Amino acid sequence: MSRRNSQLEDAVAHLKSADRTLRPVIDRVGECRLKTSRDRFGSLVRSIVSQQISTKAARAVMARLTAHFGPGPIVAERVQAATVEELRGLGLSRQKAGYLHDLAERVSAGSLELRTIGRKDDAGVIAELTQVRGIGVWTAQMFLMFTLGRLDVFPGDDLGIRMALKNLYQLDELPTRQAGEVIAAPWSPYASVASWYCWRSLELKAEA
Repeated sequence: MSRRNSQLEDAVAHLKSADRTLRPVIDRVGECRLKTSRDRFGSLVRSIVSQQISTKAARAVMARLTAHFGPGPIVAERVQAATVEELRGLGLSRQKAGYLHDLAERVSAGSLELRTIGRKDDAGVIAELTQVRGIGVWTAQMFLMFTLGRLDVFPGDDLGIRMALKNLYQLDELPTRQAGEVIAAPWSPYASVASWYCWRSLELKAEA
């Protein structure tokens, strides 16, 4: 068994013991499949592209970007060299093209060192990434969870998480981030895994 799979098994055991409300969700969903990506620059590009558009539209834009800048992963130097009009022709808004240029310029110049960013703690990663235009705390948290594989991240401002907490814990309204943090306290040090199950719980509700 890989170290990652062992960590996820430990996380599931902890969560089922620590939170009886989450326990039946875990039982219904089954094995945690919280996958991570090794393509750090590509993950941030995808996050920026995906902002405020549908999943289907985001996939279409990413497919065009990958085809245009390929073969292989999208690299900062190629994005930096592209004009705004070139990026717009691939389906990006002028604003998002600016965001991608800022990201690419920082990575190319070395002011944002993605190869070593994993050495920082969660707060350090968030502080570093949110200096980039178009990257806020939520995007940085997704990078921590789905790219660096950090296990104790709670994205309390995420609408899906808030909806799941409202449903699971029978709240009268969507919880604030602070209220969510109180609920999530027993999940530590595996809040990322618990959050993944919260997202999956919304799919269970839709299937019911």
